[in-house]
Amino acid sequence: MGAKRLKAVVLDGKKRIGVHNRAEIKRLSQLCNKWVQFQPLFLPGSMAAYVGTLMRVLPTQMAMDGLLYKILLKKWGTGSMNQMSVEMGDSPIKNWKGSSEDWGITHSRSVNPDAIRKHEKVKYHCYACPLGCGGICAMQGKYGETHKPEYESVLALGGLLMNTDLESIFHLCEVLNRAGMDTISAGATVAFAIECYEAGILTKEDTDGLELTWGNSNAIIALIEKMVRREGIGDLLADGSKAAARKIGKNAGNYAMHAGGQELPMHDGRNDPGYGVHYAVEPAPGRHNVGAQMYYEMFQLWKVMKSLPRVKPLYFKGRKYVADEEKAAMAAACSKFMNVVNCAGLCMFGVFLGAKRIPAFDWLNAATGWHRPPEHYMEIGERIQTLKQAFNIRQGVDPRTFWPAGRVIGRPPQTKGANRGRSINMEKMISDYYTQFGWDPETGRPTEKTMARLGLGAGEDVV
Repeated sequence: MGAKRLKAVVLDGKKRIGVHNRAEIKRLSQLCNKWVQFQPLFLPGSMAAYVGTLMRVLPTQMAMDGLLYKILLKKWGTGSMNQMSVEMGDSPIKNWKGSSEDWGITHSRSVNPDAIRKHEKVKYHCYACPLGCGGICAMQGKYGETHKPEYESVLALGGLLMNTDLESIFHLCEVLNRAGMDTISAGATVAFAIECYEAGILTKEDTDGLELTWGNSNAIIALIEKMVRREGIGDLLADGSKAAARKIGKNAGNYAMHAGGQELPMHDGRNDPGYGVHYAVEPAPGRHNVGAQMYYEMFQLWKVMKSLPRVKPLYFKGRKYVADEEKAAMAAACSKFMNVVNCAGLCMFGVFLGAKRIPAFDWLNAATGWHRPPEHYMEIGERIQTLKQAFNIRQGVDPRTFWPAGRVIGRPPQTKGANRGRSINMEKMISDYYTQFGWDPETGRPTEKTMARLGLGAGEDVV
């Protein structure tokens, strides 16, 4: 359509969109729902941190099964991972320079899953979802209630800022939601500002008198409310850490943790290198909702596509950091699959249950009347990924500018905490990922041969 210079397609109508085989859709959904409703008794939220601690100290890692995560989601929502992620090294602390040794169990107890759940007034579900991981929470202050804070919001406004004030997190989530601002970017930009203040790059005069110190919840609230209103120092920070660093100068960019201008989520690539790679290789960089080694384990795509690498139930942690063709195939499969999932309108948390339990490909066949194997849909995902990459390059966006800050990928490695001594071989992992798609391994530019193979044309009109 782009070659025909088509700008948009507008559809209108009042009839219900039908499916080819409604009975099959229903059958598949009922089978899926049995897994969703499986909910055995589980540990109290106060024990989650100790599970994370155990995962940190063991030399081996168990392949993650999405059924376990589903159990946590149904009980607590995404906040089930708040303390566990801090302890196991998944959640960045203190603008990515700290660890659980700085914000450990004593501090993270403030965001314990049960501490948040006790404020929950009612659970809510996305449309037609049988799980219902959302909720409405009661809070103090002028708003009275807010959506239950998600994992990303809690840690971006909590551990990343060394903030133990749960009420301030509730308040800020509501403020940012009402303003249409992203909680991850807001938290990361405040962390950037605090570190600039700590380094003397920003002074009290620059901050409108705010004492920007770690864990100062009153100053954090005041700063974010200034960002919402674009008032004073808030106007400088409202466009994010990259833009602010450029305006401030004085090497402030050293403290801006972003990829291609997008502030980074609360998942540490030094713990799971798959996150670090996807932050840098996705056409929309800095995203945590596309791929990671843990995601690949939960998707279990090898169970429906024998050509994909199998994951052992138990493996040594050091294996995660080996850059090889298998890791590249896993990362590419995540990108392709999530393109399919997003286009089909499915939920990432849902497909974490695994390809055998969440029959995404069979659903698509039943809906369309096609009889296509999973590989066909994965090729559609590959086509989407390549088209997005080609669009960026045509618009002058260089994928090599998406690399996150050195601190984020373990350069230099941390000297303490769960991720001490760890770094990511980004050069090889990114080059191998590009090769999996048939893109130039150095530049990330889709080749004419790949564009033609995927039916996307070739030449300057596309790339």
